[in-house]
Amino acid sequence: HWKKVKENAVLLAINIELGQEEIHRLETSARLHDIGKVSISEKILNKRTPLTSEEWDLIKTHPQVGVNIASRAAELASCLPGILHHHERYDGTGYPIGLKANEIPLEARILAIADAFSAMTTVRSYSDAMPVEEALEELRRGAGTQFDPNLVEIFISAINSAAATPVIAGDESASLEAGSSDK
Repeated sequence: HWKKVKENAVLLAINIELGQEEIHRLETSARLHDIGKVSISEKILNKRTPLTSEEWDLIKTHPQVGVNIASRAAELASCLPGILHHHERYDGTGYPIGLKANEIPLEARILAIADAFSAMTTVRSYSDAMPVEEALEELRRGAGTQFDPNLVEIFISAINSAAATPVIAGDESASLEAGSSDK
C-alpha cells in the first residue's frame, strides 16, 4: 500500500512542481503514513464487516501513534505533519485535530488523495478494487469536502495523462511514473 501511496503522491507533487527536497520528504512520509497501525490488531485492520464505534475510535489513533513512533528519529521530524494529518478533511471534519482547508499541511493534503486513491483501486479485506475511472470520480465527489479541490483536479489530470502516455518497450521508468503495477 505505501508504495502505491508514494507513487501517486510523487506524481501529484511533480505536477504541482514541488522541489526535490519536498518530494523526498513526501516519499518518506508516504512510507510511514500508516506506521501507527502497528498498534492496532490485525483482526480489526482486516475486518470484513463494519467497524464498531470502539474499533473506529482505535483506528483513529493511528496518526498520533505514528507520530509518537517516528518522532524518536530526529531525521524524520519534517515528516511528522504528513503522518499526523493525512486523515484531516478539507471541510474540517477529519481527524485527529479537525484542521480545515489550508490549515492542513500540503504534504498531508497530497497524502490524503494518494492514500484514498490507492485504497480504492486495491483489493482490500473489506472491499474489491474499484476501476481507476470510478476512483477518480469518487475523488472528484470528495473535492472540497474530503480533499483539496485544486489538488484533486491536478491529480486526476496527472493520472489521465500518465495513462495516455505510451510505454516504450524496455522503458520501465515510464510505466512506474504511470503507476503501473503490471510488473
